[in-house]
Amino acid sequence: MTSPQLSRRLFGLTVRQNAHPDMRRLRRETGDASLHGNKFWKSSCLMMDYLKRHPLKKGARVLDLGCGWGLGGIFCAVQFDAKVTGLDADPSVFPFLHYHAELNGVSVDTWRCYYERVTKADLAGFDALIGTDICFWDKLENPLYNLTRRALQSGVKRVVLADPGRTPFVRLAVRAHEKLGAEFLNWQVTRPMKASGCIMDAAPIEFDK
Repeated sequence: MTSPQLSRRLFGLTVRQNAHPDMRRLRRETGDASLHGNKFWKSSCLMMDYLKRHPLKKGARVLDLGCGWGLGGIFCAVQFDAKVTGLDADPSVFPFLHYHAELNGVSVDTWRCYYERVTKADLAGFDALIGTDICFWDKLENPLYNLTRRALQSGVKRVVLADPGRTPFVRLAVRAHEKLGAEFLNWQVTRPMKASGCIMDAAPIEFDK
């Protein structure tokens, strides 16, 4: 029998911990993730708490950027009946995403792609973009800013990103606030675990192309 300590409940989701036998099996089968998609990140709690308080529309088409284990997107599928696609450059994370989606009674599509290659035509098929802990290197600031801009120009209604407050993310959020009218908020949760950081929430406005 698996110890309950190897699983946790987060905002209505069941999430396995790294020591869980299923997670060990998946790592043996898929190898190590190359872009930090190797575990649950606490900023996922910030995203889920924020979206619980500022929800997406029911049935929204959601693109989960740098999805990793896909918990933000899975939360959207469970809470908002969203049609979710998880995007990541590292396909080794997808088995972990599909596992957690099935565990929580939903399905999530996957898409292997880099941020720079997501076109306006691609983005026109989504209502919202979310991303958690995805701006961790300086070189990711420009691609994510440009992706946010393209998304808003393509009719995406919201771009919501969460981060513990790393410098590249703060620069991204300040830039999006100044140029795209995005909200930039400090956010924290105390339950089911403590986490603190920042949220960027961007919606379309009139701005120069």
